[in-house]
Amino acid sequence: MQVKEILRVKGGALFSIRPQDALAAAVERMAESDVGSLVVLDGGRLVGMLTFREVMQVLKRQGGKLDGLTVSDVMVLDPVTVPQEMEANDLRRLMIDKHSRYLPVIDGEQLLGVISFLDVAKAVLEEQSLENRMLKSYIKNWPAEDAA
Repeated sequence: MQVKEILRVKGGALFSIRPQDALAAAVERMAESDVGSLVVLDGGRLVGMLTFREVMQVLKRQGGKLDGLTVSDVMVLDPVTVPQEMEANDLRRLMIDKHSRYLPVIDGEQLLGVISFLDVAKAVLEEQSLENRMLKSYIKNWPAEDAA
C-alpha cells in the first residue's frame, strides 16, 4: 500500500493557516475542525506545520497564555514531507524515526494532503481485514478431498 492510497481513502480535506495568523486563532481552528495539525501556507506554498505538540510546549513556556504569539513563532519550519509513492511500511518507519504524527504529502511542489499516524493505522487495519476476509473465503471454498 502506498501513501496515495491512504490519502484516497482519507479524503482531500486540508486544514491550513498562514504564518502571520494569531496562534490563538490556529488553536480555535484546530479545535473546531477536530484536527491535531494545520499546514502553514504562505502564498500557497508549504512553509511549516503546526501541531498540538508545539501548542502544548508554548502553553507551558508562556504560563498558559497565547497573547501576542503568531503561528510563525511556534511552527515547525521546513517539515519532513513524503512523496505519494512511498510505501506504507516506509512511512510508518519514518514517522517513528522522526517522532512525527503528521506528515505532509507532496508531489513535486504541490501539497496533496497530510497523513496522520491515525490515518496509517486505519489503512493498515482495513487492508489486514480485507486480506483476512479473502483468506477465510478461500479456505471456506477449498475443494474437499474425496474420502474414497
